[in-house]
Amino acid sequence: MAGAAIRLGSIIDNFNFEVLYGPEGYREGEITTEDVNRAGMQLTGFFDYFDEKRIQMIGLVETSYLERLTGEQRRDRFDMLLGYQVPAVILARGLEPFPELLEMARKHGRVVLRTQENTANIMSTLIAYLRMALSPTITRHGVLVEVYGEGVLLMGESGVGKSETAIELVKRGHRLIADDAVEIRRGLNNRLSGTAPELIRHYIELRGIGVVDVRRLFGMSAVKFDCAVDLLINLEVWQDGAVYDRLGADEFFTTLLDVEVPTLTIPVKPGRNLAVIIEVAAMNNRNKKMGHNAALEFANQVDAHIQREAGELGPGPM
Repeated sequence: MAGAAIRLGSIIDNFNFEVLYGPEGYREGEITTEDVNRAGMQLTGFFDYFDEKRIQMIGLVETSYLERLTGEQRRDRFDMLLGYQVPAVILARGLEPFPELLEMARKHGRVVLRTQENTANIMSTLIAYLRMALSPTITRHGVLVEVYGEGVLLMGESGVGKSETAIELVKRGHRLIADDAVEIRRGLNNRLSGTAPELIRHYIELRGIGVVDVRRLFGMSAVKFDCAVDLLINLEVWQDGAVYDRLGADEFFTTLLDVEVPTLTIPVKPGRNLAVIIEVAAMNNRNKKMGHNAALEFANQVDAHIQREAGELGPGPM
């Protein structure tokens, strides 16, 4: 996640935070970590292993503790906390800010925000939002569809039939996630997910027809905001003399964001039903993840048959 950042102003707008204090240019401040810290330990004066890059949260528990302190003690605690370059302090539950908090925020130039949400809810929602916003992202030219629960990324040269295949899959009950440009993110446990840029979401381009709105033509069940990237399929024009995999025992992978994605190459020629082939590829990929590899099972059966035949024939003449 090196280098990833999101503007504080974007977070304020997305969560409708109330700004209690913000120095000049505060909206341009950058958040670079997905973690959010409840400032309870720091308000007692304990700063070992404190990460000042995190947004600081003050809830009912912290407020109850601070109410037991004198004004001078609160001023001292907030002075220590805001002496670090924390990006923002958020008050949950619509709590009233202590005057000492606002005083120290002005002194150190720190942002103080407020939300009506309870502490647990806003923390979990904010962490999920930051995790998505800060996760490593790339954009690839292709089409992403969800087929039998498997996210299938179709790639290949322009005009090879990616969009046409996707629309046929949609007609067969599967879901379109993105056409033409696919934004791919790496999330927890190195799981890849893909979505469409907002501008072209739910649209698909068909040569000879133009741009169509899949959601309006086929209904909400035909589209999805995002899905995992489980399988990459390269579509290429059939080349006479080229060698294509007919057994499937060898596995190939494409590296996206340092994650290896199972990859197939499917040749395209008139008469081949690509939608059905991709359905089978998706089901077979799911089968492999469940521990069943048909190609290896078939190869093992053939080897066993050959060994039995060799045993029955016995050694050949010397």
